[in-house]
Amino acid sequence: MRFSVLTTALILALPISGLAQGTPDDQIAAGSLLNANHFTATSRTANLGGGVLGNRSNGSVLGLDTIPNWSSYFYEPGFDSFGNLQFTWQYTMVGHSPLQSSDGSDDDWTGKTTRIGAPLIAVNVDLRNADGSPRFVNGKRLFQDATKYVAPVLSSPIFSKTSYSSSDDPTQFADAVSRAEFFHKTSDDWHTMLKPRVGTTRTMVLLRGTYQFALNADGSCCAFILVNENTFVGALFPTTATDTSTVMGAAENSGDIRTRDISTFLFNNVFLFNGTPSNCCVIGFHSYDTEPGDATNGWKEKRYVMDYASWVNPGLFRDPTFADVAPLSHEIAETFNDPFVNNNTPWYLAPNGNCQNNLETGDGIEGLPNAQFTITLNGTTWHVQNEALLQWFAGVTPSSAIQHAYSYPDTSVLTSAAVSTTVNCM
Repeated sequence: MRFSVLTTALILALPISGLAQGTPDDQIAAGSLLNANHFTATSRTANLGGGVLGNRSNGSVLGLDTIPNWSSYFYEPGFDSFGNLQFTWQYTMVGHSPLQSSDGSDDDWTGKTTRIGAPLIAVNVDLRNADGSPRFVNGKRLFQDATKYVAPVLSSPIFSKTSYSSSDDPTQFADAVSRAEFFHKTSDDWHTMLKPRVGTTRTMVLLRGTYQFALNADGSCCAFILVNENTFVGALFPTTATDTSTVMGAAENSGDIRTRDISTFLFNNVFLFNGTPSNCCVIGFHSYDTEPGDATNGWKEKRYVMDYASWVNPGLFRDPTFADVAPLSHEIAETFNDPFVNNNTPWYLAPNGNCQNNLETGDGIEGLPNAQFTITLNGTTWHVQNEALLQWFAGVTPSSAIQHAYSYPDTSVLTSAAVSTTVNCM
C-alpha cells in the first residue's frame, strides 16, 4: 500500500500541574492541547521554464481491477527523486477523461458522468488495557463513537451537492475541483460523482501503550485520541486477502467495500503520531489495499482505493476553520487527483513550506491562514480545504484552469505557479 498523509504540525503541551493526582500517565489535559503552526520557507530554485499540459488521454492503467481512471501528462523541466532532469510527467486521475484519446479520436467517455460507489464506514475506537481487558477511567469506559458523524458527513459538501463557479449545476466538492482544472476542456455533463452508502460500522481495538487520550469536560471519552501510526495502519489494513481481523480486511471480505469504490473510513477526533506523541499529527491519508486477482476478474490485481479521515471538533486546533470535514475534503480531492499515490511532479516548495514532488493537491495549501473555504449547506457552515490545481504543479503560466486560477474554490490562495526546485528543495 502507498500513502499520502494530511499532517498538521502541532505543539503538544503536557503540563503536569494541569492533571489531577492519580491521572493515568497516558491521559492528556484537554485544555492544554493542540496549537497548529504554519510554516513558510525559501529555497534555491532551478528556474528551468514554464510547463505545458498534454491535450491527449492515454486511457486507464492496464491490468487493474479498481476504480475508473484515466491518464495523461504534462511537460515541465524539473528534477525527479534521484536528481535527474526530467521533462515529461505522467499522471492518473479518477473518472473518465475530459480530453481526446491518444489516437486523436474522442474518448468514449468524454462529456459523460462517472459515478463511483463511496461507502462511508464509521470506525469506533475501543481503548483497552495492556492485557486486552476493557479500560475505565473515572468509572467510564474508554470507547470513542464515530457513528454520530455519519449523517453530518453525508449532508456535507463531500457527498451533497451545492453551487460552484466551475459547474452550471450543483455538484459535489471534489467534482467541482476537477472541473475547475479542466474547465476549458469539459462539456457541461462531464462530472465525477460519488454515490455514498453507509457501510457496516467497524471497531478498532487498541491496547494501552499505543495511544494517549484526553477526556471531554464531563469525564467521558474522548476529546481526542492520539494513536501510534504503525499500530493504526496495522489495525486498518489486512495482511492477507482473507484477513478479517483488521478493519479494512473485514470490510473487503464482507463485500462492504469493492474495488470499484472509493471507501472512506471515518473516525471521531482520532489523530496519529509517529514514534512519540510529540511528533503529531496525521489527520488523514489516502491510499489503497492491493490483493491478488483470481479467475473471477481475469487475474487482474485488485486495488481497493480508500481514505482515512478524522472528523475534527472545533477548538482543538489554533485555526478555528480546521474543523468538521476539512480533513476529508483534503483526502477526497487528493484521491481524485492521485488515486494510486504515484503521480510524481518536479520538486516544488509550497507557500506553507512543504517541499514535495508529488501531485497532492491539499499538501501545498494546508496550514495557510486561508487554507479552508466555508460553504453553507443543509443548514450548516462547513469547512472544506482549498486545493492546488494541476496547473500549479505543472508550472503552466498563465493557468489554463478556471479564471486562470491555481487554487480552488478560493482562486486567490495561490496566485502563481509552482517553480521547479532542486531535490529536497536544497
